[in-house]
Formats: sequence, structure tokens, C-alpha cells
Amino acid sequence: MKTTACSAAALIAGLAFGPSAAFAADAAADAARVLASPAFKTAATSIENEYQRIVDEGIKLTEIPAPPFKEEKRGKEFAAMVKAAGLSDVKIDPEGNVIALRKGTHGDGKFVVVSAHLDTVFPEGTNVKVKREGTKLMAPGIGDDTFSLATLLAQIRAIQAANIKTRDDILFVGTVGEEGQGDLRGVRYLFTKGEYKGKIKAFFSIEAGDVSAITNGGVGSRRYRVTFKGPGGHSYGAFGLVNPMYALSNAATEFSRLQVPSSPKTTYGIGVIGGGTSVNSIPLEAWMEIDMRSESVAELKRVEERMMSIMQSAADSENFNRSTKEGRITVESKLIGDRPAGNTDAKAELVQQAAAAIAANGYKVDYQWSSTDSNIPMNLGIPAITIGRGGPGKGGRAHSLDEWVDVEKGPMVKAAVTGLSIILTATGME
Repeated sequence: MKTTACSAAALIAGLAFGPSAAFAADAAADAARVLASPAFKTAATSIENEYQRIVDEGIKLTEIPAPPFKEEKRGKEFAAMVKAAGLSDVKIDPEGNVIALRKGTHGDGKFVVVSAHLDTVFPEGTNVKVKREGTKLMAPGIGDDTFSLATLLAQIRAIQAANIKTRDDILFVGTVGEEGQGDLRGVRYLFTKGEYKGKIKAFFSIEAGDVSAITNGGVGSRRYRVTFKGPGGHSYGAFGLVNPMYALSNAATEFSRLQVPSSPKTTYGIGVIGGGTSVNSIPLEAWMEIDMRSESVAELKRVEERMMSIMQSAADSENFNRSTKEGRITVESKLIGDRPAGNTDAKAELVQQAAAAIAANGYKVDYQWSSTDSNIPMNLGIPAITIGRGGPGKGGRAHSLDEWVDVEKGPMVKAAVTGLSIILTATGME
């Protein structure tokens, strides 16, 4: 679900009463002050001057494979780059997150996290060599989310070069496990087990997408691996026995007909199917992996319950229609992913600060729902948003082998500078 795009002025006009009006007015003033600051202008010039370095580092990191649960090599390189950017307090936590602390002037024991994720969705062995066509760079994972890491490095260097001071302590974080079966394990650890548990007061995730977009809604998801098992046998000699593959096929077909609302947006899909041992055997088992998502907790629960019913009915139907003399079809649904839903109200101070900074840089603000690292803090009631990294229309084909980003200098630099202004507005640039 998206709201209509609007300017900062419209935001303020539309929130005429209550605390949100004050947040909007203060945020607009703070953003204007940041952009007018000589120190910020120095930082913006630093980003522009380092344009080629951003591109080179983005390519370097992209070509270091970071498949699910195997982000260590990229994490070590990113940690070294953060140290080279000028932050000395850099470490890798037990889950694999890279964490760098930059102290503020009025630290209150709480931290603002600015993050991008280290992992990609692609399995080990995927060719991640970057190809170039003009200003267009193509490689698996280059946009989601590797170039966000390179942008974050440039923003850190810019802050250091301009000797900018912030009110708040900032944790710059490269998280692991954002994609797929990683199930947000990096950010989940950060908020529920790590040394900063209970000490984070606001959270930014930087992702692929337009810098004009604020993701303040976290789409919840439930993911299952559903396995049908049976006695198996020879495809000719045991013909007529129950077949797990038939049960799976019928279940998948019935599941594909499920009706879901467009608002609140609710989706489902079967992404992976497997099973069997040979073409001339009745399989011992057949399995599929299912993804269900919704902006609504209630709708997600409804789809999940219907899925469970469909899977069991498919097993029961196969047992009724074919011979069970050697054994019956059984079905097991194993939860492999659980991303909690949540949202940060559009009237909240953090969202107002981001919106004001985006509008001050000349963009129209758009609000979105998605599934990102921000889901975890949103669900915990901690102000959190995900912001885009690039200029409008400057990336695409995420999660495909021909994923791409456009590194045209002007839009790329403007987007990185805008992102920096969001961070500095929210953390109290002095």
C-alpha cells in the first residue's frame, strides 16, 4: 500500500493540529538548517568528489560473494573499509553484523542505527562479476543491497571530512541475513540478543530504490517448507500407489486459486519445488517452499490457515484416490521464515524528519510498505524506516541475474547527499 506523493509543505499543511504538526514544522526547520550549514556543504562536496570511489567500492563489494549464511568474507572487507573511512570503533558481532560507533556530543545511552545489509539472495556459486553498459552496471545483488554499503561508506567519509558533530551516538551497521531464509537474523540479533539490546532508539535501513521513498510500513511474512511423504516404489511395477508428487501438484494448484485482498495488500507464492530420485520411481517425498505476505496481521493469518488446510486436504485426497497398501501420504509444514509486521506512523517524528529532508532536496515524498530489516524494530515499537539509495528509476530487476543499477553521476550523488541529510536531520547535526 502506498499513500500519494506529497511535498514537505503539504505535509505540514495537512497536519495542522497536535504533536505531528510540531514535528513537521521542527523537521522542516532542522532540514533547512542542515542543508544551509557550511559543514554539510563540505560533506556534500566530499561525496561528489568521491563519486568514482563509490562506484569502485560498489563493484568491489558486489564481486565478493555474500550468499545466505555466508557473508563473512564480505563482512570482513566492509569492516576494513569502514575503518579506512575514519571510524576506529569497528567490530563484527557474534551473528556477523559489522558495527561501527560514531559518538555524538550529547549521548543519552541510546543509539541511532544507520544500516544496509551485507547478504544477497543468490546462492553460493552464482557468478557475481559486474558487467557494464555505459552508466549501467549489472550483477546479481548489485542493487539489493551492495551499492547501499558503498553509499554508506561515502556518507561516513563525508561526515568525517567535514568534521560534523551530531547530538546522537550513531551505529553504522552492515547486517547479515536480511534476505530469504536469513529471516532478518542479523537485525533480530541486534535488537533481541546483542550488546545493544534495549539501547536503540531509532533505526534506518538503506535499501535499493528511490531516495524519495520512505518505507514506514513493514510487510509481515510467513514462509513454509511443505513436504509430502509416501512409501515410494517403481513407476511401472508399483503403479497405483499413492504419489507425493501428485499430492503436491494438487495442493499447489488449489493454493494458486486462493483469493486475497488488494488492500491491505496480501500476496503468496511458491518459489522452490523439489523431490524424487529418478524418472522411473514413485517419489518417497516431494516438497515446496511457500511465501505468504500481508500488510495485515489478520489477513496473513487467514492465508496461512487456508494454506494449511489445502495441504492436508491434498494429502487426504491422494490417500482416497490411490492405493495405500504400502503406506499413506503424510504432510509436514515446517516454518522456515517469520518476519513480523509493523509500521512507524507517518506522523511520527522520525518519518517527519526524513520527509522534510527529502522534500528540502527537491523530491516528492512517497510512503511505502515493504519487507526489510526495519520490520523488527517496527514490530518492537521502535521508530524505524527504510530509505532508498538511488535516484528515481536508477535500478531494477532485483533478485534476478540481470539486476542493475545506473551510476550516472548527477542523480547518484544527489541521492547520496539527500540520504546524508536525512541521517543528519534525524541525529541532530550541530
